[in-house]
Amino acid sequence: MNTKNLAQRCIAVLGAVTLLAFAPMAQAQQVNPTAEAVNAEVLLEALQDDQMVAGRVSIPDKLASGLIKPANKSWASTHTGLVRVLTIVAIVGAVVILGLFYMVRGRIMIDGKMSGIRILRFSAFERFSHWLMSGSFIILALTGLNLVLGRIIILPWLGEGAFSTITAWGKVSHNYVGWAFMVGLILSFIVWVAHNIPTKIDLNWLAQGGGIFKKGVHPPAKKFNAGQKVIFWSVMTGGAALSVTGFMLLFPIIAGTQADWQFYQLIHGLVAAGLSFIIIAHIYIGSVGMEGAFDAMAKGDVDLNWAKEHHSLWVEEMQINADKKDSSAKPAHPAE
Repeated sequence: MNTKNLAQRCIAVLGAVTLLAFAPMAQAQQVNPTAEAVNAEVLLEALQDDQMVAGRVSIPDKLASGLIKPANKSWASTHTGLVRVLTIVAIVGAVVILGLFYMVRGRIMIDGKMSGIRILRFSAFERFSHWLMSGSFIILALTGLNLVLGRIIILPWLGEGAFSTITAWGKVSHNYVGWAFMVGLILSFIVWVAHNIPTKIDLNWLAQGGGIFKKGVHPPAKKFNAGQKVIFWSVMTGGAALSVTGFMLLFPIIAGTQADWQFYQLIHGLVAAGLSFIIIAHIYIGSVGMEGAFDAMAKGDVDLNWAKEHHSLWVEEMQINADKKDSSAKPAHPAE
């Protein structure tokens, strides 16, 4: 047998072996389209029946096995629908209402003008508690608004790169600043709860609209009037709800099931929207809306005439306490 015939026979044997080796694979490839069609049909049926499509995982978190969860569609539509709409209504509504109020009423000025006499309204610790709570809330509100409205406002404006960077840092800020808000909330409750217990005096203040709608009307009030008490308890209850739900969102293992986590997220968003409306109104009255009001938190003291017009009963208490302190400090005259 010559060399040429031997080479031809070797090639023929190798070809036969190759065909035998790849025959099962070719057969499997012919079957796969049918299997894929069956799997796709099962998947579509599961989605139509709102069934969760899950796989298998080797990690302790079994929730990670969920591949497709049709029940999330209702949560997603609520997050991008109800929560988003109510947030827009709260923010835009507050700005529009306060703008109209300013156009009609104007800035609330001191009727008796500035006296030049200052009276201490808030201590340094009270102001620290307030600014810790309010400053952290502003950061939380802005970063939270980005999560709700960022995709429809910031993303088209700044683009994907800038939006992703802002959102990533905003998420980190939101997670950590939340703890500062909780501390400020607790401190503010401790220092002011005794002054925010509702009394009969508050009913008279509410009946007269706090005097903010009519010039020259100044219903008596103690350190905090009825309007401020409403804000205080709104912030305390709303802040507590945000703190609890925020904690659950940070630690979903503690929150429980996925449905529980979604419930906490929904409450968190709705309370944040409502509280934002109240805080915007509070910021307006405490700054440009009322003459002399910002001094209370900026400096700690206010003009005496401002205090008499808006917190007359509190001024009387302060003067009585000052007189008692002066009389106790005076040395007794020796008998003649």
